[in-house]
Amino acid sequence: MNKITFEELPEMVGRLFAKLEKIEALLKQHKADDQDEDEMLTVDQAATFLNLAVPTIYSKVSRREIPVSKPGKRLYFSKSELNEYKKSGHHQTISRMLDDYQAIPKVLKRRSKRFSGGYGR
Repeated sequence: MNKITFEELPEMVGRLFAKLEKIEALLKQHKADDQDEDEMLTVDQAATFLNLAVPTIYSKVSRREIPVSKPGKRLYFSKSELNEYKKSGHHQTISRMLDDYQAIPKVLKRRSKRFSGGYGR
């Protein structure tokens, strides 16, 4: 590393100050991006964000195709989860797949009762 002379000191301090300002600007931008990602959206905002009609949002929620949060009576959507949903090509959510998987034994049990013991046996 070079030794800095007294005459070069003001110039070096100016460079350091400029670099510090750039770093601060990048950090502020990154923080703003993170806040946008974690933002919670209403049904209307989610419909606008996904470019879908509000009834379509409700039907996708009822079919568990869209990740949703429901504290109380209202539906809220995480902007970051909706971004992942858009990027994923609209695949089913994990909770939906788990519900479907857990429902298989119930369906099989109902079918076996329906088809066993009937008609002349």
